[in-house]
Amino acid sequence: MLTGKTITLKRVVVTGLGAITPLGNSVKETWKNLLAGVSGAAQITRFDASGFKTRFACEVKGFDPLQYFDAKEVRRLDLFSQYSVAAADEAYKDAGLDTADFDKNRTGVIWASSVGGMPTMDQQVLEYSSHVGKPKFSPFLVPKIITNIAAGHISIRYGLHGINFCPVSACASSTNAIADAFNYIRLGKADIIISGGAESAVCDSSVGGFSSMKALSERNDEPEKASRPFDRDRDGFVMGEGAVGLVLEEYEHAVARGAKIYAEMTGAGFGADAYHLTATHPEGLGAILAMKSALEDAGITTDDVDYINMHATSTPVGDESEIKAIVKMFGENPAKLSVSATKSMTGHLLGAAGALESLICVKAVQEDIIPPTINTVNVGDEIPKGVDLTLGTAKKKTVNVAMSNTFGFGGHCAISVFSKYK
Repeated sequence: MLTGKTITLKRVVVTGLGAITPLGNSVKETWKNLLAGVSGAAQITRFDASGFKTRFACEVKGFDPLQYFDAKEVRRLDLFSQYSVAAADEAYKDAGLDTADFDKNRTGVIWASSVGGMPTMDQQVLEYSSHVGKPKFSPFLVPKIITNIAAGHISIRYGLHGINFCPVSACASSTNAIADAFNYIRLGKADIIISGGAESAVCDSSVGGFSSMKALSERNDEPEKASRPFDRDRDGFVMGEGAVGLVLEEYEHAVARGAKIYAEMTGAGFGADAYHLTATHPEGLGAILAMKSALEDAGITTDDVDYINMHATSTPVGDESEIKAIVKMFGENPAKLSVSATKSMTGHLLGAAGALESLICVKAVQEDIIPPTINTVNVGDEIPKGVDLTLGTAKKKTVNVAMSNTFGFGGHCAISVFSKYK
């Protein structure tokens, strides 16, 4: 029976960060290259892409799984799980949890992926189709490919018995994961949650599928310049891969154990385009609803927002609809708002994109600097002239509040809001 008791929402802070991205295998390296405007795009090495219309991607480079697993374990984990554990490990140690005394029954993992172990599935299907005689599948096939398994690996590694699951909402997945972690903590259901997401979809079926949809850029002669959000010559997104983790923690719990605090998470918002399987609403309906929801949740107005990390994937329709939504929310000449599209450097990490871009917002708030949008040479006529796109170079600027926009196939819209810790 409900008693009608009043719930006081708790504060939630970010105490740890971890990253495996196309720009570096740590937060430090990734952030350095983001601020320098480095592109992570190059020819695909993961498989033979010579027969594809798109032959490049933003792959993770120089990743050595043997730093985290023995050889036997490596064979049992799809690459997205390997990335997940590596990013979570950096975040766990960065938060000081490896030496801290905390209640593991109140510590959880909410970790997302949009497609899970696609490379493993590709490999198994190809082996099956070429097999003569009795079909043979690996006993590790299912636990390698299911999207929730990365959350399981992280919890097993550290013995975390709290909340544990995997939200799936296409390219909004890891923002939903972080928002879920935020809400569980502020409702008092957990003290600490490791949250984020991973993707390793640079494989035959994924590149082939997105290519057949005409979603990928085909600028094979200069891949490092292919992702060009807002540019009138943009022709599609560049696939990326990797994993990013954030340690979210109840504020008083973090203070009591002397944890360093990067920023405070103050809001999350959601909406749905309810329009098309893959295309965003032309007027950005879902994006507007999600941004309004996020601002209301954070208890702030549009005047309080200093920076938006846009979803902006470099597709003709998507970039335009998102900028329309922002202009409707903030006006054509927002006085203090800056935006940037960091997918111009990292590519699109699909289900892990929201986690990476939330991390970028956290760092922007912590260090008062906004990473740039690169490759945009001729801004499209449909992009309002008064919006600060942070073109070309990073910008020093006081950032008290930053928002991360993420949108997924199916019309899923999710927003996270981070504020300077006070």
